[in-house]
Amino acid sequence: MDTFFAGEIATELVKELIKVIRRTVMCRPTAEQLKRNVDALLPIIQEIRHSGVELPQARQSQLSDLAEHLRLALDLARKAAASPRWNVYRSMQLARRMEKLDRWIARWLERQMPAHVLADVHHLRVESAIRLDRIERHLQDGAAAATAAAAAAAMTMMKPVTVGVAEMMDGLELGGVGGEAAPPVGAAVRVGKERVREMLMATGGRVEVVGICGIGGSGKTTLAKEICRDPRIRSYFSDRIFFETVSQSPNLESLKLKLWEQITGNMVIGAYTQIPQWQMALGARDKGPTLIVLDDVWSLSELEQLIFGLPGCKTLVVSRFKFPTVINNTYELELLGEEEALSLFCQAAFEQQSIPLTADKKLVKQVVAECKGLPLALKVIGASLRGQPPKIWASAKNRLSRGETISDSHENKLLERMAASIECLSGKVRECFLDLGSFPEDKKIPLDVLINMWMEIHDLDEEDAFAILVELSNKNLLTLVKDAQNRAGDIYSSYSELSVTQHDVLRDLALHMNNRESLNSRKRLIMPRREEGLPRDWERNKDQHFEAQIVSIHTGEMSETDWFQMHFPKAEVLILNFSSGMYFLPPFMDTMPKLKSLVLINYGNSSTVLQNLSSFTALNNLRSLWVEKIVLPPLPRTTVPLKNLRKVFLVQCELNNSLKGSKVDLWMTFPRLSSLTIDHCIDLNELPSSICEVSTLESVSISNCHDLSELPHEFGKLGSLQILRIYACPALKKLPQSICQLKRLKYLDISQCLNLRDLPEELGNLKNLEKIDMRECSLRNIPRSLSSLRSLGHVVCDEEMALLWKEAERHIPDLRIQIAEQCYNLDWLVE
Repeated sequence: MDTFFAGEIATELVKELIKVIRRTVMCRPTAEQLKRNVDALLPIIQEIRHSGVELPQARQSQLSDLAEHLRLALDLARKAAASPRWNVYRSMQLARRMEKLDRWIARWLERQMPAHVLADVHHLRVESAIRLDRIERHLQDGAAAATAAAAAAAMTMMKPVTVGVAEMMDGLELGGVGGEAAPPVGAAVRVGKERVREMLMATGGRVEVVGICGIGGSGKTTLAKEICRDPRIRSYFSDRIFFETVSQSPNLESLKLKLWEQITGNMVIGAYTQIPQWQMALGARDKGPTLIVLDDVWSLSELEQLIFGLPGCKTLVVSRFKFPTVINNTYELELLGEEEALSLFCQAAFEQQSIPLTADKKLVKQVVAECKGLPLALKVIGASLRGQPPKIWASAKNRLSRGETISDSHENKLLERMAASIECLSGKVRECFLDLGSFPEDKKIPLDVLINMWMEIHDLDEEDAFAILVELSNKNLLTLVKDAQNRAGDIYSSYSELSVTQHDVLRDLALHMNNRESLNSRKRLIMPRREEGLPRDWERNKDQHFEAQIVSIHTGEMSETDWFQMHFPKAEVLILNFSSGMYFLPPFMDTMPKLKSLVLINYGNSSTVLQNLSSFTALNNLRSLWVEKIVLPPLPRTTVPLKNLRKVFLVQCELNNSLKGSKVDLWMTFPRLSSLTIDHCIDLNELPSSICEVSTLESVSISNCHDLSELPHEFGKLGSLQILRIYACPALKKLPQSICQLKRLKYLDISQCLNLRDLPEELGNLKNLEKIDMRECSLRNIPRSLSSLRSLGHVVCDEEMALLWKEAERHIPDLRIQIAEQCYNLDWLVE
C-alpha cells in the first residue's frame, strides 16, 4: 500500500512545487531540481501501484521510507508556497531543508529504483516464460486430443469433441491473485463463479458480506481466485480487489491495519501495531467499490474484527464454516460429480482427461469413487498412482476403502484416504513429506531451510534432497514457486529467493499422520497453530523426556516466565516461529545436545530483539543457523565458539550495529563455517574485515543488499572459497584487487550490480573458474587476462557484453556464451 500513497503524495507534491517555483525566488532552484527528481519517480510508483503484485517485506520497507520523505517534502513545499516574500530568512531555511530532502530522493533514485525496476523486469520475464510454456503445452495437448478424436470418429459415430482453444485458455493464468497458476475451470467452478458473482454485484439490499463454504480440499480458494480473475468482477470493482489469507493463527492487528489502509486510502505512518483512533475518525476516501477477500477464516470473533462495514466495501469470506450472523449470503461448494471427478483424477494419474485403453477401467473408477468427489484428494491420490502397476492400484483401493470406518467425521475420512497415498511413498520421501507439517500454515517455506533440514536429519546429499522436493511437487504434495524447479536445478544455483507452499489440508494430513503416536513418542513435536504460549498437554507431559527429532513452536512474544523446562535428548531440528518485538530464547535449548539445525523466523512487522543469547553456548553440535528479521546484537569478545557450525543464513536482519566496529575474531567464533548467506539486509554497508580470516568459507552469497558499497580489501585470503555471489547490490562500485587470489573459485555472480564498471585486470589468475554470471551489469570492458581461463565453460551476460567476450571465445574452445533475456523497453511502466 505504500506505493499507493507514495503516488498520491508525489502527485500533490509536484503541484505544490510548481507554486513554489512561481512565487518564491529563494526556493526556486531547489524546487525545480526536486520537481525533476519527483517527476522521475512517478512512472515507477504508478507501475508498482497498479501491478497488483504483493511486494516482499524489504521492498515494502524501502517504499515506506520513500513515502515518508515525500510527505516531508510536501509539507516543506506547502510552507514555502505560503511563506511571505519579505521573509528571506525563512525562505532560505526552507530551501536548505528542501535541498537535504532532494539529496535523499536523488540517492534513492540512484540506488533503490534500479533495483525495483530490475526486480519487476525479472518478475515479468519469468512470468511471461511460464505463461508461454503453459500455452504451448495446452495447445500441444489440444492438438493431440483433436487427432485422437478424429481417428476415433472415423471408426464409430461418436459425439464430436468440443475442447477448443478458448476452453484451454481457461486454465491459464492471465494475471490474478496469489501468484499461483489457475487450474482448469470445470463446470462446478463455473457455476459457483456465476452464483458468487451475482451475490457480489447485487445492488439491492445490504448484501455486503458474501461467503464461500465447503470442507477442506473442496476447491474454495480455487473458486475465490477465479472470481478475482473474472473480468466482470474486476471491472465492477475497478481492480480494487485485495486478497488476504487469515488462517488459524493470524496476526490480527497487523491484518486489520493493512486492510484499513487498503480500503480507506489512509496511510498510517509510524510504528503503529493497530489502527489509531484519529485514523478511524478520518473515515474513508471515496475510491469507488472495493472487494476484500478473506481466505481460510476460522473464527467468528476474528471475522467480526476484519469487517469494517464502510460504504462501497464488500467482503468475500472463504471458510470451512458458515457464519450466518455476519454473512448475508453463502454459496456452499458442492463436491464434484462422477464425470468431473473422473476427468480430474485422470489428469493427475494419466495426464489426460479420460481413462486410457491400457488401464483397468473398473479399478480406476473404484479408486475415484473412494475419493468422494474431493478435488484435492483426487489430485493427490491420482498423482501418487501415476505410472504404478495394477497391484499397487488394487492395494491403494483396499486402503482407501478401509478408511471409511475410521471416523464419522468427513474431514477425518478425507485425511485417512489421502494417508493411503502417502503410505505408498518410499521411506525417505514419506518422511520428508511428514516434515512439511513442521512449518506454519499458509506461510512460504524457504527452500534453503527445507533442503538443509532434510540433508541434516535424513543424511541426504543436496542433489538427493532436491530430487525428493521435485518428486513431492510432481505428486501434488507441495507447490513450488514459479520456475523454482528450473531456477534451482543448476549446479551453482541459489535457493535464497525460492520457496514452496503447501495446501492447508495437506499440512493437516502431515499432522494427522504425525500425531498417531503418543505425545512424548512422536518423531515430530509440532504446534499446529500460533498460540500465545506453549500447549497445555506439553506442560502436563514435561516431566518425561520427549523423543522428538523435530520440534516446531509458533507463538507471539515470549518472556522468560512463559517457558517451562522440557527435555529433548534426540532433537536435531528446532524451528521457532514468532511475531513480536522481543523474544526470549527457550531455556530448554541446553537439553538438546544433538541439535543440528536452528531456524528463527519472525513473522512480525518489525525486527525482533533476541534475549537469552547465552543458550547458544550449549549448542556444540549446531551445524546450520537460519535467522530471519532479527536485530543481530554485537558479538562480545567472550562469545563461545560454535565449533561445528557450517552454514549461516541472515535474511532481512539488521546487521549494521552487529558488524560495525566488531572486535570479535570471527574465525575463532566460527572455526568450521563453510557457507554464509546474507539476503535483503538493507542496512548492510560493509563486511567486517575479520570475515577474511575465516579460511574454511567455501561459499559466500550476498544478495539484495542495496547499501553494500565495498568488500574487504583482504577478501583474497579466503583460500577455500569456491562460490561467490554478489547479486543485486547496486551501490557496489568495484571488487577488491585481492579477489584475483581466490585460486579455488569456481563460480562468480555479479549480476544486477548496476554501478560495477570494471573488473580487476588480473582476474585471469582464477584458474579454476568455471562459470561467470554478469547479466544486467554495466561493465565497460572485461579484462584481457580472462582469455587465459581454460577452465571457464559458461558465461551468462547481456547481448552487448557478449560482444566483449568474442576474443576470449576464440582462445577458450569450450566456452559457451549464454545471452540472458533482457527488457530495456520500459513502456510497460505506464500501462
